[in-house]
Amino acid sequence: MLGYPRIGPRRELKRALERYWHGDGTRAELLAVGRRIRESTWDDLRARGITQIPGNTFSFYDHILDDAVLMGAVPHRFGDLVGDLSPVDTQFALARGRADLAPLELVALQGTPYHYRQPEFEDSSVLGLRPRELLAEVARAHELGIDIRPVVTGPLSLLLLSKPAPTAGPGFRPISLLDRLLEQYEALLGSLAEAGVTCVQFDEPCMTMERTSFEIGRLRHAYDRLSAVGTRPRILVTGQYGDLGGALPALAATGIEAIGLDLVHGYRPAAELAAVPGLAGKRLYAGVVDGLNVWRTDKFAVLDYLRELKTTFGDLVVSTSCTLLHVPYDVAAEPGLPAELEDSLAFAEQKVAEVVSLAEALVDGPTPRWRPLPVLPSARREDVRARTARVDDDDEVRLPYAQRAPLQAERLGLPVLPTATLGSFPQTVQIRRARRDLADGRIDYERYCEYLRQEIASLIRLQEDIGLDVLVHGEVERNDMVQYFAELLDGFAATRHGWVQSYGSRCVRPPILYGDVARPAPMTVEWTGYAQTLTERPVKGMVTGPVTMLARSFCRTDLALPEVATQLALVIRDEVADLERAGVAIVQIDEPAIRELLPRRGADRRAYLEWSVATFRLASAGARPDTQIHTHLGYSSLREMKEAIERLDADVTAIVATRSIEWVLDALTDHTLTRQVAPGVYESRSGFVPDIDLLHERLLKGVAAVGVDRLWAVPDGGLKTRYTWQLEPSLRNLVTAARRIRRAVARER
Repeated sequence: MLGYPRIGPRRELKRALERYWHGDGTRAELLAVGRRIRESTWDDLRARGITQIPGNTFSFYDHILDDAVLMGAVPHRFGDLVGDLSPVDTQFALARGRADLAPLELVALQGTPYHYRQPEFEDSSVLGLRPRELLAEVARAHELGIDIRPVVTGPLSLLLLSKPAPTAGPGFRPISLLDRLLEQYEALLGSLAEAGVTCVQFDEPCMTMERTSFEIGRLRHAYDRLSAVGTRPRILVTGQYGDLGGALPALAATGIEAIGLDLVHGYRPAAELAAVPGLAGKRLYAGVVDGLNVWRTDKFAVLDYLRELKTTFGDLVVSTSCTLLHVPYDVAAEPGLPAELEDSLAFAEQKVAEVVSLAEALVDGPTPRWRPLPVLPSARREDVRARTARVDDDDEVRLPYAQRAPLQAERLGLPVLPTATLGSFPQTVQIRRARRDLADGRIDYERYCEYLRQEIASLIRLQEDIGLDVLVHGEVERNDMVQYFAELLDGFAATRHGWVQSYGSRCVRPPILYGDVARPAPMTVEWTGYAQTLTERPVKGMVTGPVTMLARSFCRTDLALPEVATQLALVIRDEVADLERAGVAIVQIDEPAIRELLPRRGADRRAYLEWSVATFRLASAGARPDTQIHTHLGYSSLREMKEAIERLDADVTAIVATRSIEWVLDALTDHTLTRQVAPGVYESRSGFVPDIDLLHERLLKGVAAVGVDRLWAVPDGGLKTRYTWQLEPSLRNLVTAARRIRRAVARER
């Protein structure tokens, strides 16, 4: 197996992190929690029969950030911190920022629900190996009698996952630093060999994406060089989340000893793998147990495949397709799941058991305890299928933007450069406690609703006092933007303890999508409608889009994603209509994950973008012409994604762009995006409080690119993870910066 969850079975890491960040816990206490999680994972894997235990997979925040720091890749703007802070606090500063220092950018790891802090490089980056923490972990494992296999992001992926620092010269690309970076990897190999490590794992997830011949050539160069190091551990290179494509023969031609393949999402027939020159001479880690989803493995079918592979690859290791970071710990901790699903699911512990069982069966044959996969319930709704079948192209068309925009302007009466947020506000201790009390039966639903109404009223007063032009109800009733809706829809199952790390201390419980989707009742109208009664300013309705619902759920593998997305789109279309009837004039359909589901290779991308765009349009096209439809998207700088954003036909598109704003401005300048846009001007997931001048400067860039009449002033995400003492000054500064520009515009006009 290639990695394991690290938050603790009961989110012990999350609680320890937040106690430390709040000042309620010491660094020693935090480090002790990390040590317990790490060592209990090793013990558990050893007890379950895993013979090659991955190490260096634990992180207090993000493993990609850890590996950048391991190589000394600390941006110059953080340089003063290195000598003053402990290693763990240095990483927190890079990841979370401070009131006076913006953090590294938060970016989705494509094809997964995970987000990482994006390393930054420039020509003058000073690299230098910092292996003390890693070597201490190796030494501790050896004390416990465990020979761990350290896992490190490979050199190509570390650079390809990175971005140029803001101070980098024009045309600079991080990959140009490969040879300097390889010096650190060579030193790492020597240090690990000296510490008694027998095998090291380098993960190259970027190589299962669309790559140029130049990049593949650089991969070959890197592993030719690393495999030539005189004294070193064996090298395992993994290609997770898809097919290595042209990178596979390049790796097979190098002197590395082992290659790990994702044979779930990058399946290849055994005969095709056998034909790759040089591959048969490597140890092959066959990733046949799905690390991205929670459904049981068909062990009989997989065993047949493994036997075919074994005829060519004498040194065959049964493995997961990727790290198990992306699945919950243990399905046995979920007694409340629908009975028909109980025997169909496998979380991390069950997947480990599948790996061990398959490895043993490859030698001794299946045991009598093996059983075929159960027949999953159809969960079929004929009324849903019939409605989906009636959808046609006309259902995806609104009145043209040029005609509906004046109607919206007249209805809303907003100033130029409107100010707003993107949905969520911090959830108070009282609201979290009320939600727990409701679940445990200590309060009734009406008392819970009273807490929510009080909180919504308080947030409306706060936003009016700050001076925002468009308000939100704060999403105080929602545990998560996907889970909340899934719990109110037919076709989904929710877990109680199925937590998965999204980033840092942020954990989510992805729902399990197993059948046709229907909406028994309105889901957001009560709270948004109540908020609208408290103010004369427009309050946005907030719903999660169909693609994001799919991307952040564990979707049954035999369901057709376009069909399920259409069902979700119809559900959202009905919700939009109900919000309109409640007097809501703006509805935001969030699609931050539309980029995350984009296939990793170009051949499949066009089809995906066709149906993902169509489902968004279906969800929104039923709205009245004078209802303004917003959407919120993640980092989407690929040209094909910009074209897809335009085809969504949203009236206002908010885009995560805090430190990637250049591509947004390019898209505006070259008229790829022609409607209103809201490029986020400060990061909502960090402690950084932007001052008025910085926000004014960023807004002016947008005005210069597109003109003031098409621009909105917003943060780049929801504010759920912030504290009121952080968000209030940030939003006041945002409003002041926008008003400064409005005054200048008024003078000119």
